[in-house]
Amino acid sequence: MRIAVIALGKIGLPLAVQFASMGHDVVGVDVNPATVDAVNAGREPFPGEAELAERLAELVPAGRLRATTDYADAVPGADAVVLVVPLFVDEATAQPDFGWMDAATTELARHLTPGTLVSYETTLPVGTTRGRWKPMLEAGSGLTEGVDFHLVFSPERVLTGRVFADLRKYPKLVGGLSAEGAACATAFYEAVLTFDERPDLPRPNGVWDLGSAEASEMAKLAETTYRDVNIGLANQFGAFAEKAGIDIYAVIDACNSQPYSHIHRPGIAVGGHCIPVYPRLYLSVDPDASVVREARAVNAAMPERTVARAADLLGSLDGLRAVVLGAAYRGGVKETAFSGVFATVAALEARGASVTVHDPLYSDDELAALGLAAHHLGDGADLVVVQTDHADYRTLAPADVPGVRLLVDGRRITDAALWTGTPRVVVGQGTAS
Repeated sequence: MRIAVIALGKIGLPLAVQFASMGHDVVGVDVNPATVDAVNAGREPFPGEAELAERLAELVPAGRLRATTDYADAVPGADAVVLVVPLFVDEATAQPDFGWMDAATTELARHLTPGTLVSYETTLPVGTTRGRWKPMLEAGSGLTEGVDFHLVFSPERVLTGRVFADLRKYPKLVGGLSAEGAACATAFYEAVLTFDERPDLPRPNGVWDLGSAEASEMAKLAETTYRDVNIGLANQFGAFAEKAGIDIYAVIDACNSQPYSHIHRPGIAVGGHCIPVYPRLYLSVDPDASVVREARAVNAAMPERTVARAADLLGSLDGLRAVVLGAAYRGGVKETAFSGVFATVAALEARGASVTVHDPLYSDDELAALGLAAHHLGDGADLVVVQTDHADYRTLAPADVPGVRLLVDGRRITDAALWTGTPRVVVGQGTAS
């Protein structure tokens, strides 16, 4: 097959590589010339994705994969077009911002030719594929969906850093606007993916047709919103446990020892492209979902609540030197999308602290570009707040931050034994050690 992949980001590029690895001819489209140049040179444009560099170095010279900024070079004549263009959420209104996706869809429509399967993989509010993309594609191309081309929604279900493994591990969900479109999508994904044996699943691992684009859209929103709601519940349990002098982690382990409890862990922040964003997409179509709204509010308030606890323990943060450990939203991943670092720094500064940030994955210049002042281990501070569960912080000790008066571990990553004699509190634990 000839396949076009639109947007060569941390999901789109591995997808393009996966398709090419299965013997298909793939053209990737991206608005960033630097990304296009890197791909065409067989180099990964971003670090951290397992197997990506090796596969690029093999597939590009073999002529299986190339990149372009020109839709006219990639879309006409394609058997399938897969879009993974980012969808943002407006911070002020909490409503989806379709700007980039609208622009990509408009360009796709201009060059769409008959016989093409179009699959959107970007997470969407329920109804978007049918109500927004179908009219735009038909109007811009002059073609008729279901007759000249097929349109489906098939959400990505992978984590950056392990995309290829996740593509094998999880069923590929598809939902079409017609039975014919769904069958076309099923055949396509069966030709570009392979699947691990999963005896734990209710049906064989592979491509699962959910019956409609709306069901497929909701499946992605539901599985991610569940995590946000679960974390919100864990954070509420943790807040109570702190007041009651209870170790919530021991409680959660006890609860989860039977198969009907799956409580997540509390923490200082919920970050990333998915968990803090997709509940808002769900709320945009189901504004009566009060449970979802409350959980999102609880999680969004965690950086402020964690800093407030530090202020209570120290009496005041005014004039103190505070260090936030971790700019990334999760350990081992060089990504700051919706990271709790920004709200944590803001909360500390609002209380009069001078704040620096350390992250082993970021240089001083990179932190400065994010608006963060760099900290180096070995420099002194009064307060340390762990925001990211980087493995490096497992061995953190008071000697790494001379003069530290309090450690607030927002991820339960530090070793209590190394902090004997220095006050240390963990989000969700009720007493200082």
